[in-house]
Amino acid sequence: MGISRRTLITAAAAAATPLPRLAARAAAPTLKIGVLSDMSGPYRDIGGPTAVACVQQAIADFGDKGWTVDVVSGDHQNKPDVGTAIVARWYDREGVDLVIDCPNSAVGLAVANVAKEKNKAYINSNSASSLLTGKDCNANTIHWTYDTYMLGKSTGGAMVKAGGKTWFFITADYTFGHLLRDQTAMFVKAEGGKVLGNVNYPFPQTTDFSSYLVQAQASGAQVLGLANAGKDTVNSVKQAHEFGVNKKMRIAGLLVFLNDVHGMGLEIAQGLILTESFYWDMNDRTRAFTKRVLPRTPNNYPSMGQAGDYSGTLHFLKAVHDMGVPAAKKSGADIIARMKKIPTDDDAYGKAYIREDGRFMCPAYLFRVKTPAESKKPWDYYTLLGTTPAAEAFMSPKVEGCPLMKA
Repeated sequence: MGISRRTLITAAAAAATPLPRLAARAAAPTLKIGVLSDMSGPYRDIGGPTAVACVQQAIADFGDKGWTVDVVSGDHQNKPDVGTAIVARWYDREGVDLVIDCPNSAVGLAVANVAKEKNKAYINSNSASSLLTGKDCNANTIHWTYDTYMLGKSTGGAMVKAGGKTWFFITADYTFGHLLRDQTAMFVKAEGGKVLGNVNYPFPQTTDFSSYLVQAQASGAQVLGLANAGKDTVNSVKQAHEFGVNKKMRIAGLLVFLNDVHGMGLEIAQGLILTESFYWDMNDRTRAFTKRVLPRTPNNYPSMGQAGDYSGTLHFLKAVHDMGVPAAKKSGADIIARMKKIPTDDDAYGKAYIREDGRFMCPAYLFRVKTPAESKKPWDYYTLLGTTPAAEAFMSPKVEGCPLMKA
């Protein structure tokens, strides 16, 4: 179902409108943005309808520039074949110029290949795989918001420095989970820590983590590393508390979103150490953005991926305005190249830039989840512990192996 910011015109108003004006309106260029997300599964709260709302808010904030922007949405169901079929149809038959969001790295990597094949634009704001700017990078894709390397460095490194030297991982058994585990383990070992064990679980069908938690506790490790996200993380943490695992191990949620904390409640989530690149209460600009978007999504505050949908959409529209709609629609690689040349600046992420490999460069913020007594207002969940500058937060382009990078 398409969602549009164009107002409906009543029959009476249409009758009163001069004919030349109607013709001009009909001739106005139109862009179409497709929000590909998880609308019904474990990643719904970190993408889903709130991702659509953030894209719509970016369009509203961009304003009327003499051309219109339509938005469509689709549910990839966490299946690469479903996601690529939707995107191919959008690009080929429905005139979609940009696809954005896409929680789930397996789907995200597959969609990047479709964007390259069709020469269309793609902003991945909610898949974590660092391969999107590594060996699988392409000229049609920008990776906004966060990735597995940044999360492993910020959260994993901090936990070891705080005394969590031995680790056991529970890992979602697909691309994202494996990368997050492996890159976190790399930072754990670099800080002098050890990995005592790991167990992979079937994704996305697992809801009972009890047997995996028993294995983790039996390992004797000090830290339980959760290489998963969304409802899987929420269920893992809740069940760890239910079985008392949290009393014997520190829990490292390696990809935890504000929405996950809300789902757990502060009684359970308090004390978790996590990394996000956006927090609604960080400063005046983030609060202003959140205030504007909340009427569109009143029961779910935006977290970093959804804020990235806003930031990426707004920057895409600025680049389209800079080069012109016809040129932007003609070549996805060209509009992505123009986006890389223009510095970014918006209320969600402030001033930033896009590296040649397609990596959106923003700081990583290390947070501690507040206790119930510390929280003073709705969704007041985080205390800032530290900041990793953008240049240090993400993998060096010399290491990641993106073929777009100049020698």
